[in-house]
Amino acid sequence: MRQLPAGTVTFLFTDVEGSTQLLQELGDAYADVLVEHRRVLREAFARHGGVEVDTQGDAFFVAFAKASDALAAAAEAQQALAGGRVRVRMGLHTGEPLLTDEGYVGMDVHRTARIAAAGHGGQILVSQSTRDLCGTNGLRDLGEHRLKDLTAPERIYQLGDGDFPPLKSLNALNLPLVGTPLIGREREVAEVADELVESRLVTVIGPGGIGKTRLALQVAAEVVERFADGVFWVPLAALRDAALIPTVVAQSLHLDADADVREYVRRRRLLLVVDNAEHLLDAGRFIGELLAQAEHTRALVTSRSPLHVTFETEYALEPLSVSAAVDLFAARARKIRRDVELDESVADICRRLDGLPLAIELAAARTKVLSPRAIRDRLERRLPVLTGGPRDAPERQQTLHATIDWSYELLEVAEQEVFRRFAVFFGGADVEAAAAVCGADLDDLASLVDRSLLKAVGDRFLMLETIREYAHGRLDELGEREHGERSHAEAYLGLAERVSPELWRTGQARWLEMLETDRPNLTTALRWYVEREERVEAARLASALWLFWSLTGTAAEGSAFLQRILEHEEELPPELLARVVYAAGHLCLPQGQLEEAARTLERAIRLLRERGDVEQLGWALLSFAWLHLERGDNAAANQMREQALTLFRQAHCVRGVAYALNDIAIPHVDAGELERAHELFTESRCLAESVGDAYGAANATAGLADAALEAGEVEEAEGLYRAALAQFNAISSLYGCVEAFDGLAATAAARGRTSRAATLAAAATAMLEAAGLERQAPYARRLARRLGGVDAGAYDGAEEVGSWTSDDAVAYALGDDGD
Repeated sequence: MRQLPAGTVTFLFTDVEGSTQLLQELGDAYADVLVEHRRVLREAFARHGGVEVDTQGDAFFVAFAKASDALAAAAEAQQALAGGRVRVRMGLHTGEPLLTDEGYVGMDVHRTARIAAAGHGGQILVSQSTRDLCGTNGLRDLGEHRLKDLTAPERIYQLGDGDFPPLKSLNALNLPLVGTPLIGREREVAEVADELVESRLVTVIGPGGIGKTRLALQVAAEVVERFADGVFWVPLAALRDAALIPTVVAQSLHLDADADVREYVRRRRLLLVVDNAEHLLDAGRFIGELLAQAEHTRALVTSRSPLHVTFETEYALEPLSVSAAVDLFAARARKIRRDVELDESVADICRRLDGLPLAIELAAARTKVLSPRAIRDRLERRLPVLTGGPRDAPERQQTLHATIDWSYELLEVAEQEVFRRFAVFFGGADVEAAAAVCGADLDDLASLVDRSLLKAVGDRFLMLETIREYAHGRLDELGEREHGERSHAEAYLGLAERVSPELWRTGQARWLEMLETDRPNLTTALRWYVEREERVEAARLASALWLFWSLTGTAAEGSAFLQRILEHEEELPPELLARVVYAAGHLCLPQGQLEEAARTLERAIRLLRERGDVEQLGWALLSFAWLHLERGDNAAANQMREQALTLFRQAHCVRGVAYALNDIAIPHVDAGELERAHELFTESRCLAESVGDAYGAANATAGLADAALEAGEVEEAEGLYRAALAQFNAISSLYGCVEAFDGLAATAAARGRTSRAATLAAAATAMLEAAGLERQAPYARRLARRLGGVDAGAYDGAEEVGSWTSDDAVAYALGDDGD
């Protein structure tokens, strides 16, 4: 009888890539090939002490007492199979699984399977824990990857130097991370996944707190390989105006806010995961219209009620069974106290809470200070008087309200106030914001985390939507909502105005990341000011955010707000009006709205001249110069750039001088005046670096690369483009990265590496299309000229880049893959 290793164990999973296709190709001969494949693997595993746990079809599950033995066995098996028809992928992971009479149980088994499934035929993938035991020899770091359990990402290593496509992980998706694995919903996940094969729209229905969102996320992770054009998360919880649903969907698809979403999805194979749709009656109408034209697109919706539209299949999510609920309670309780004693009272608690996952998690959180028996006794005494939900609401929903109410009542008065006020945040908050809006310190927030009323994710705190709804109700009851929302808006207005100048200085990447993280809060604050017709504050906030919108490729979002503000421009002070008009004009450029940009920028220039705002006038002239370039009027563009340079020097604006010099240098490259261009770009970069402007320095570095390329110094140009790309990527500048990609494509073409040139150009195009944008005309013309010698057929091998993440694309560009 086999003796399975216990304690610290290394698991190895294998399976054959493309086994179905191989069967079709080989026919009856496939059986012999499979037998030989099994013999080779079993001999390699046995020689290194592996114990076969399970075999299904062409897949092996093997356990090793030592991680080094597992790695050696995998390497030997890989070498023995090299060059054959069977391509086996393998995954290794080390943990301390529970060993029962039935075999191994626990997350380590699932983790190993997920790692193996992320690989490709002939590839061996290794987890961080296995790598820590084996050392780094022969292992290549592939970075962190999100696997299908959607919890914390796993750092994965590859054994050997083989070249493979990007891992089949969830890195390319926008599905949010969750903190814990899904428990007790295996059947439901499989059923909903099956429904999505035939049904264009599946609506998961159930009361708040039953786990609709978590189930939908897991289903999306499981079926991701079915949707070649992506899986996209569309959260509607923060939306109050149904007319904006198309805009939210467009943003989730990385399109312009005014893009034709219906046309975009019509020929694509997508999955839209639409969360919290019940409060928007028109959500169903729009989704139905969308799916009517898109045969291969699917929608997975969570809602408390059906959408009642064509194509809809309703899936009513029932409460957890008692056994599954007990497992959930035990798992969450043991994360808080490993020594917690679980007895029959846990099943009583789960019955009292009707198997609602959120209610069970809230109760389990109390094991930090109460035994399960004490929790049950308190529930028994308090539930009868805590049925405060609407009389016509489902009984389970009233029970959930009572559970949250119970947790709320256990808080100190000061903690209750913090809890209520935290409801005004969207997308969570950091300690500083919580202090400004809620009067909370770190201890207050930690206390709410302990009670599972908040979640700590990194250095931020999040509130579940169901709990946030409850807190909103408490704010309304006490008449505190208006004050809380005003404090929230003021806090984020202050944040934006503090950060805005920093976007031009040292630490630019950190400030951009901060604004991106708090974008839901910033958008909420801006919308709040607009809706309450507090137009000066709205204008201040929008004018502080325009550069963020410009750098991050989200100009459409900013334009929509700026246009609403300008509908009542007579209420704005002249200086603020001039800045808002400039911001509106500038943001039209990346969207290709040239006529609107011309009209608005001309007006901005006039207003800034009247105000005598010399520095801002310089920026407006530089923006207008780009408009002239888009139109092909180089002479007018050069004239405006020279005017801007004079104004920046007059205002002693070093940063402005750097940008003007950079733009003035560009036509010298086109005219072949390369020595002069090199001088101007070099001066521009030095000035940008002197004031810590990473974007300006990267721009000038890309310009120096352009000059070197035109001079025939291809190797130098390639090095400069790589340096510029690294800088642009660090600050998440979409257009900057595209410019560097195009430059590297040109250097590859100059070296005769047509496949690499085509792939780089295609990757840049895919990045723009993902954001709903196109190349600006000057860049498009230049790229076409530089790649004129590249055979169009070379682009055939570049189509796969559409599935790359931005990290995949940057890694390829900074690497040196040959043709």
